Amino acid sequence: MLAWSAAALLILLLGAAIALRTPDADRAALEAAHAGPPSRFLEVLGVRVHLRDTGPRDGPAVLMLHGFGASLHTWEGWAAGLGDRFRVIRLDLPGFGLAGPDPGGDYTDARGVAVLAALLDALGVERAAVVGNSLGGRLAWRFALAHPDRVTRLVLVAPDGFAEPGRAYGEREGAPPLMRLLPWTLPRGMLRDTLAAAYGDPARLTQAEAARAHDLMRAPGVRHAMVARMDQRIIDDPRPLLPGLVMPVMLLWGERDRVIPAAHARDWLAVLPRAAHVELPGLGHVPQEEAPEVSLPPVRAFLEGP
Repeated sequence: MLAWSAAALLILLLGAAIALRTPDADRAALEAAHAGPPSRFLEVLGVRVHLRDTGPRDGPAVLMLHGFGASLHTWEGWAAGLGDRFRVIRLDLPGFGLAGPDPGGDYTDARGVAVLAALLDALGVERAAVVGNSLGGRLAWRFALAHPDRVTRLVLVAPDGFAEPGRAYGEREGAPPLMRLLPWTLPRGMLRDTLAAAYGDPARLTQAEAARAHDLMRAPGVRHAMVARMDQRIIDDPRPLLPGLVMPVMLLWGERDRVIPAAHARDWLAVLPRAAHVELPGLGHVPQEEAPEVSLPPVRAFLEGP
């Protein structure tokens, strides 16, 4: 009886594994669906970068960096609202969206900063305002510290940078056990729930946005790269570093952010007391995506300010 029970359980587990298995999608089909004009691809330090570069070429440049698991599409609302005056550059960071995985498997902040500098060089952009959300926020302020002469202004949207409670600075965290299943399974309902939790009002997440996210996370190599990035994540204590930001800084938070709560702005303002600070009522972790018509005006005012 025990042997039969074990065999039945094994069959059930195998069946569940087969039913939940989510293979990678065809890259050509994904690019046809999600990389239409004005998308282009550019090789930078060996990485095949997917980017969009719109607006007047002689306008002030703005470089936009998305968060973990996202893509350049998160910025389309803001790009449209800035395109009359600003040159807006947004990209899929290495290992996300339609960017290829880093050939060396290096997803450290130092590597990310090097790729961004090389991208600006390739585009002929000497200086730019840098905007980053979450993980992209951490790369944004890291880039600004490494290349202060190239960053005119810095907009941090619910940025990553301070360690979570119970976590020590300077230690490699590693991907959680459930995250390690990601390369093999990606249930649509589970992903949609995860994405909706980043919104202040989950009902604002559209079916089209959820479907696009599911598609792009099935791009070849993306899910393995996401796990590798988490395995390589090390948070250095930002408090002795952030005072090195010599350019104007803006902190933008959604009041209902459940990923990096808006109260975390206090940590940043304690180190950057002169930073502009805006909290958006009713919005969550990705205000640029959830309500661009509400979240963009204070950012544009900051970018246009003295």
